[in-house]
Amino acid sequence: MPSLSRVTEIDEVEAPWGRNVRVEEVEFEGGAVMLRVRIREGRRFTDLEMTREVATRIGAALVSWGGAE
Repeated sequence: MPSLSRVTEIDEVEAPWGRNVRVEEVEFEGGAVMLRVRIREGRRFTDLEMTREVATRIGAALVSWGGAE
C-alpha cells in the first residue's frame, strides 16, 4: 500500500447504530489525491478510497436519495 503524505479532514458525522463516518482528502506519495470515507463501528474500521469521479457519482446518488420524499 502506498504511503500517505497528507490527510485533510473534511467532515465527521455520527451515524445511526453507534457508527462514526469521517470524510478525508488523502494525498499519497507520488501525488495521487483521493477522497477517503472511513466508517468506524466500535473497534472496526472500513476505509473506502475513491477518485474525484467516483466521489462525484456517489455524492449525486446521496443527494438524490436525501432529497426524495
